Amino acid sequence: MSFVLGRHRILHGDRIPRQGSALLVMNHISHLDPCYDAVFVHRNDRVPHFLAKHSLWNVPIMGSILRGAKQIPVYRGTTDAQQSLRAAHEALATGQVVVIYPEGTITKDPDGWPANSRTGVARLALQHDGPVIPVARWGTLDLYNHYQKKFRPFPRKTITHFVGEPVDLSAYRGQEESLPLLREVTDLLMTHVKDQLAEVRRQPAPEGFYGPRKA
Repeated sequence: MSFVLGRHRILHGDRIPRQGSALLVMNHISHLDPCYDAVFVHRNDRVPHFLAKHSLWNVPIMGSILRGAKQIPVYRGTTDAQQSLRAAHEALATGQVVVIYPEGTITKDPDGWPANSRTGVARLALQHDGPVIPVARWGTLDLYNHYQKKFRPFPRKTITHFVGEPVDLSAYRGQEESLPLLREVTDLLMTHVKDQLAEVRRQPAPEGFYGPRKA
């Protein structure tokens, strides 16, 4: 589907390791993101394991793809949320590539900038030694905007993935886990994603992250 509905542009794909674990931290702007992100990871010779909200499993076609690929649904606000994190930990521990959308849902920022993120990504990042790689994606919002109920396949859109350098978290590893620490690491990772997104869009990134107070 992704080949039909858009052109792919991958920047610095060589930064994704060809073997061993990696945590890919990505922004979330459209329900179509997992489709394009899966193609992006496969094009870099890896198999993605998505950590995404469970409602995506109910989307026609996409749900079948996710179930068939044994991906990891997240049930927020329930005991199953911790099981989802454990499944992601196991995937990383066995040398897999895990894709996570820390925002937890599609951003509601009218301009598509990242929203406040959940701290589960920091727990994953700090408890594993593999590279934590920020990846900004842009173009899927122009193709399908869920909140405006707009699907615009033509003219064909360009979907861009910008792969950043692995984030150095050595200053945080070994510290006692606390909410302020997890928040700082989460915001650090998503700031990298936001700055890369600004480069792709050729626009200055806003201060901070979108949230109810900023709205």
